[in-house]
Amino acid sequence: MTTDATSSPTDRPTNEPLYVDGEDHLEAIVSEHDVVLVDFYADWCGPCQMLEPVLDGLAAETAATITKVDVDSNQQLAATYGVRGVPTLLVFADGEQVEQHTGALPADRLRSLIERYTE
Repeated sequence: MTTDATSSPTDRPTNEPLYVDGEDHLEAIVSEHDVVLVDFYADWCGPCQMLEPVLDGLAAETAATITKVDVDSNQQLAATYGVRGVPTLLVFADGEQVEQHTGALPADRLRSLIERYTE
């Protein structure tokens, strides 16, 4: 992929998860990328820790942009999206929320969920 002086790192998929800092930041990411998987997580959450390497792999392997939202640091953002437990995973496609799942999902299920919107 080539870049020019007008492109920015947020214009193209990233190979590692992006950490979201507030609602405006999440909205900017969602508006700039075709498919975004958002992981609402907490550092103290065991299933969240088990999901982390899966999301790292998906960030490197898929066309989706993977983002992470720390619910302890972003309580208002979590409330906005109705997050009641962690991990909660949201999928945005073309700027619209299209999926929401609570609990850790296996890698193959997450991959097929992403591919549903990237193909």
